[in-house]
Amino acid sequence: MLSVGFAFALAWATSSVCRGSELVQEDVSRTFQLKHEVVLRDLKDFQQIDVWVPIPSSSEAQSVEIVANSLPAGSFQKTRDRKFGNSMLHFTVDPAVRDFNFQIIYKVCRKEWRTHFDADAPKTTSGQLSAESRQIFLQANRLVPTQGKPLALLPSMSSSTTTLQRARALYNRVESHVSYDKSKPGFGHGDVNWVCDSRTGNCTDFHSLFISLARSQEIPARFEIGFPLPPERGMSTIAGYHCWAWFFDQQLGWTPVDISEADKHAELKEYYFGNLTENRVGFSIGRDLVLEPPQAGPELNYFISPYVEADKKPLDQDRISNVYEYEDL
Repeated sequence: MLSVGFAFALAWATSSVCRGSELVQEDVSRTFQLKHEVVLRDLKDFQQIDVWVPIPSSSEAQSVEIVANSLPAGSFQKTRDRKFGNSMLHFTVDPAVRDFNFQIIYKVCRKEWRTHFDADAPKTTSGQLSAESRQIFLQANRLVPTQGKPLALLPSMSSSTTTLQRARALYNRVESHVSYDKSKPGFGHGDVNWVCDSRTGNCTDFHSLFISLARSQEIPARFEIGFPLPPERGMSTIAGYHCWAWFFDQQLGWTPVDISEADKHAELKEYYFGNLTENRVGFSIGRDLVLEPPQAGPELNYFISPYVEADKKPLDQDRISNVYEYEDL
């Protein structure tokens, strides 16, 4: 039985009707139900099972409401990681069970994000960046250096170029250097040195390289991961995750790029510098994540699927099954 009207019916869950945004030229939006089903298998040999589940939050680009879940009432807590503020559920599983399954159903309204590049355009509230956030989004990550091999890819730029011009030059450089190709072992980790050498990868790899180059030039940049939806309305299973990046411009605020989509769809290269379609939902930001409460294992490279520890060690991925389905409303 699903428990409707989720217990923390959400200070951060806003109206199910998309509101207008300063950055959207037209009210292009998409409302859909997203169902996440999880099965944890072969648990009976462990004494303690801890589960962290990423949950999408409302933002300028999306409103999110959890409308149902199959977790026992009072068995979980909603938390946020301390560095990035990502939302998640944490709970423990009775180790007496062999298998454990649950589902969460969201109602999402996602808006197209369009950036106005003209100087007279109204600015968004995301145009403010604290000193602490600036430092976080200029730091290197474990697989995203700001020195070394990626700097050989930097295009020549004069000292008089603006942040926007430099970001566009880096966007072009990454798109020309990397081809969307998941055939080489090592893709999908966002390992910048690997991407420099392989010149291939998926969305994680494209955007890790962009973030590395941007931060090396003192441009704050952040990683966001979620799920894509096909542009056609309807219902189906979602095959896998998608990610994109944001850079910070003092006049424009946080500005998105989706370079892997630009590489796959050359006709949309101009669009994907500064704009995102409504056909997605964002789940979390950041790399090298410490969850809340903190996991016993190493920092997470990124957080898009449930993370499970059995007796304080990461549970084998082959014991975790995830199915994501969407249906347009």
